[in-house]
Amino acid sequence: MKSELKSFKRLLSPDYPECSERDHYDDEGHNRVREGLLKITLIILRKMNQTDLANTLQTKLMPVNQQKLKSRLQDKYQRISEGMSNHGDSTRLNEIYTELYITEGGSGEINNEHEVRQIETVSRRPETQETPINCNDIFKPSPGQDKPIRTVLTKGVAGIGKTVSVQKFILDWTEGKANQDVHFIFPLPFRELNLIQKNLSFADLLNHLHTETKEFKSADYDDYKVMFIFDGLDECRLRLDFQNNRSLSDVTESASVDVLLTNLIKGNLLPSALLWITSRPAAANQIPPECVDQVTEVRGFNDPQKDEYFRKRINDQSLADRVVTHIRSSRSLFIMCHIPVFCWISATVLERMMGKAESAEIPKTLTQMFTHFLIFQTKLKTQKYDGKYEIDPDQAKKTILSLGKLAFEQLEKGNLIFYEKDLKESGIDVREVSVYSGVCTQIFRQEFGLQLGKVYSFVHLSIQEFLAALFKLLSFSEQNTGLMNVFRSPMTSLLKGEVNKALQSENGHWDLFLRFLLGLSLESNQTLLQGLLRKTVSSSDINQETAEYIKQKIRENHSPEKSINLFHCLNELNDHSLEQEVQTYLSKTGTRRLSGVKLSAAQWSALVFVLLNSEEELVDEFILSKYDRSEECLLRLLPVIKASRKADLSDCDITEKGCAALISALRSNPSHLRELNLSWSTPGDSGVKLLSALLEDPHCKLEKLQLFNCSIGEEDCAALISALRSNPSQLRKLNLSGNKPGDLGVKLLSALLEDPHCKLEKLW
Repeated sequence: MKSELKSFKRLLSPDYPECSERDHYDDEGHNRVREGLLKITLIILRKMNQTDLANTLQTKLMPVNQQKLKSRLQDKYQRISEGMSNHGDSTRLNEIYTELYITEGGSGEINNEHEVRQIETVSRRPETQETPINCNDIFKPSPGQDKPIRTVLTKGVAGIGKTVSVQKFILDWTEGKANQDVHFIFPLPFRELNLIQKNLSFADLLNHLHTETKEFKSADYDDYKVMFIFDGLDECRLRLDFQNNRSLSDVTESASVDVLLTNLIKGNLLPSALLWITSRPAAANQIPPECVDQVTEVRGFNDPQKDEYFRKRINDQSLADRVVTHIRSSRSLFIMCHIPVFCWISATVLERMMGKAESAEIPKTLTQMFTHFLIFQTKLKTQKYDGKYEIDPDQAKKTILSLGKLAFEQLEKGNLIFYEKDLKESGIDVREVSVYSGVCTQIFRQEFGLQLGKVYSFVHLSIQEFLAALFKLLSFSEQNTGLMNVFRSPMTSLLKGEVNKALQSENGHWDLFLRFLLGLSLESNQTLLQGLLRKTVSSSDINQETAEYIKQKIRENHSPEKSINLFHCLNELNDHSLEQEVQTYLSKTGTRRLSGVKLSAAQWSALVFVLLNSEEELVDEFILSKYDRSEECLLRLLPVIKASRKADLSDCDITEKGCAALISALRSNPSHLRELNLSWSTPGDSGVKLLSALLEDPHCKLEKLQLFNCSIGEEDCAALISALRSNPSQLRKLNLSGNKPGDLGVKLLSALLEDPHCKLEKLW
């Protein structure tokens, strides 16, 4: 014992090298004595409040299998294959890694909107509205936060960089750059967990995926700081029944994988372990909010990071500058570049086209970009794998049709990850799947889980949607061969039907598919695909008729989100007429004031689209009176108000109706509005009650509210103060000047200011 204690003491000496002394074990009894002594020593050091010494000793005496784990994970995660599973084409992650914009806070609320809608919302949101956080710091409590963080849920749309963030986090840990207080990190991707069908204990599950844990004893999970990373909750095909799954607290007790996971997440199993779960937003609500200590959101690249990515990705800096300039010239392309995968697609296409000064038109729309990407990848396969320079149209068509069928059928089911049975259902021979992976190494990929089998996916949801739209067009072409004279009627019927289908989808899950289908209906894009299409299946008459149909739908005044997508559809059809009308009005006035100008419903929608998608950043403060001092203007421009940080709606004749619509909009999709000025309005009793309910909503981010001269009486004042006494209220400044709160209101306000929980800093 004296000998062992002396060795521990030597390890704690500052000049003693960091190395494991476990190599000199000579028998099992010695091991047990040493482990017992180590635990006693650690307990005593911690009781003496020598936490740093205890951690140092534990780290220096870490088992050899920790080094084995670090070495294996470092080898696995040090390289990145952008859009491909072919390891030979990979690049070192640290060479091209561009920091992602990640924000702290938020809630675990579900957002079922199509992810491109969410990206467009994010792109309009000033970055000053959220607290940025470094990926390596997601488990560190915020200043003033007492409770330690056990479980972090990180949300982000497909391709936004969640998995790359996980990869960078693990790599930095293995290289000793961050989170060295964590002794073991075990990645457990859902796409691999899906394939484990048998019952087993959590210890066996971990042994199955990480062989370094085979020597672990049950107590080791408590003695060491362990982190589990569950990447891709949206890919989970297990039934995570948090309500009815049986409780389990023993790591050696067998159960189904879903039971093991629910108990781990609830804290019944290994309550001291750290958990990091990543998910697309639509699937995030599978985890009960009470099981999550912190929510973070990966927002992809902000504007400077987009530029940085292209300059790292393209070696020729002059060419990189030209690519950045072109991307910034197209708002739809620039918005999509929030998604790192789209940046990679754009770099792949534009570096080749602009670098070789080809005569072809440089892509300005999403459809053009994806069409060129598909052609480029198909040519690459032909040259690389077949040794030819001309594409075999029949072979290429067969491949694209097969992948398109899979893309379309799985899109209808909402699947991004496929297994062998999914491929079989779509008519793809699993034995020949390597052909598909070879045809489009960077479009369709297969991955090999740890001893678990093969997993298939498209590189990104948008590629799946593009191929699904192409499949729809190719199928139509095949069905109508020989009917060139009567193409117009069935083609317009097809396109109008798909417009209606997208409009009927509340969450917009067919929005991007529709944009691609309409873009592919253009003769110019079909000419690019002449190797796949036997002949063009469209005409200018068809495109014009479809565009007019879309404008009719805009005039029918659908929701702002649906109208915005319809404008993107018009852009794919190269129809900018409605935008140009509104731009003409704005340029005539010079000050963007619309007083006295009578806009149609379609023109109002166009104004919203122009304001939200202008090349200039949306102003920090939206002032309604700059456009028109009317409630109609407020109702029409609600999407712009939601995208602003400050909204000045003062002296614009806002009544109960306008107030109700405004608050409904702010609550329907949690707004990031920080300051609201409703002075000189008449919200009425119902408006004030709705406003009070908004302040009580935990998603409400309002910090300053101005209600000067809004005819607020005692009862209304009482409702507001009740809302402010609720814990969620973030309000710091409140202006109630020019109202009549009465004696009761003054007493309630005084009591509010004396409340230690009151967050108000300034009251007028």
